[in-house]
Amino acid sequence: MGCKLNYAETSTISKKFDKYYYQKVSFNSYADIYVINSCSVTKNAEIEFKRIVRSARNKNSEAMIVAIGCYAQLNPKKVSTIVGVNLILGNEEKFKIVDYLNKSFFHKNSISIFSKLKNHYSFSPSFSIGDRTRSFLKIQDGCDYKCSYCSIPMSRGNSRSEKMQNILDKIRFIFNRGVKEIVLTGINIGDYGKIYDKYYGYNRRLYTFFDLIQAIDEIEENVRIRLSSIEPNLLKNECIEFLSKSKRFVPHFHIPLQSGNNIILRKMQRRYQREIYEERVKKIRELIPDAYIGSDVIVGYPGESHKHFLDTYFFLKKLEISSLHIFTYSPRPNTKSITMEMSEGYIYKKIQWKRNKVLRNLSKEKYISFCEKQINTKKTVLFEKNSRNEEYMYGYTENYIRTKIPYNSLYENTLLNVFLRKIDKDGVMIADLIDKKIIGG
Repeated sequence: MGCKLNYAETSTISKKFDKYYYQKVSFNSYADIYVINSCSVTKNAEIEFKRIVRSARNKNSEAMIVAIGCYAQLNPKKVSTIVGVNLILGNEEKFKIVDYLNKSFFHKNSISIFSKLKNHYSFSPSFSIGDRTRSFLKIQDGCDYKCSYCSIPMSRGNSRSEKMQNILDKIRFIFNRGVKEIVLTGINIGDYGKIYDKYYGYNRRLYTFFDLIQAIDEIEENVRIRLSSIEPNLLKNECIEFLSKSKRFVPHFHIPLQSGNNIILRKMQRRYQREIYEERVKKIRELIPDAYIGSDVIVGYPGESHKHFLDTYFFLKKLEISSLHIFTYSPRPNTKSITMEMSEGYIYKKIQWKRNKVLRNLSKEKYISFCEKQINTKKTVLFEKNSRNEEYMYGYTENYIRTKIPYNSLYENTLLNVFLRKIDKDGVMIADLIDKKIIGG
């Protein structure tokens, strides 16, 4: 469940079972053990977790159900009350899941094994491979920021990173297994570089994010590298300038905004004002005109007046961004924003949903406008494997436009040059092959 980081970790944890006498089956199939890597970002994620547990129990009422991940770490007592959950592992313990399973398989009462929140967690390397066309590579975990609405620092702990040489080695390993695109993922990837130091006993900053992208760009392997979400205050101009000339990184940015009103940003305890955000977007457009720029926005935050929301709407409307991911504010236990609901003013659900819909419509307009500017241009698309559609096969351009061509199994997991022709009624770009030459293959 949840983010790309959870996906990378789920893939790594899944592979731990391969060393033992386990047979992996689809989660939708009958199984003896179901493992759910949970999310705690919103209340909806918790509701979805309960639904998934019920679904597993309906397939096998005698199965052992294991809850791991952020929800399991953040609120193990609440998870233990969900009928069917037998084993609960926190974010440190989930990587030893097979050991815990072997010890507790015949216990049908809920057993919780998790680390209490502490100052320093270890870094557990993770990457996905073989599950999808692209691979998600974990470079960083945890967060030292204290946004007033966010529970992630409580569930993930302090910011820490993988060593740079290990990342470069993993990129080569993944590429040599036939993967054409790697997504760098983490909780706060712009804060990359804090490494646990045994001598000092805390996380020292040995590298910067800028150091990392420069090192990655020098690898010889012809692999596409994509960034996941990065904070606007950490996306420095020097990084944008470097990425605009990069040989490996594709022109795709996801920069969370959360609010276009500085008063709300301050209440959220974000580390920037909207002027910084606007500056970053303008810098990208200046140097990489065709870059995809996505954003996150929260609506209905405590104290968000109609004027505050209009500030956000008109700010986003004038920005040259490509799409929005809209979240309706969800109160999280033990966060500062919960107390704000009393002092600043609770926003009724009906108003939250209305604001969400307004921004979703704006996002559609932004995306169509972005795609229309790309029509009649040449792009390179990584076409996905395991297509369920016999008529078309799908993939993404370097600047993240969903694209389709007539289905041909020979083109699965390949990079091909295409000519973007028109946007179909499903919102996907129809493309023509320029040639049938597979890039890098």
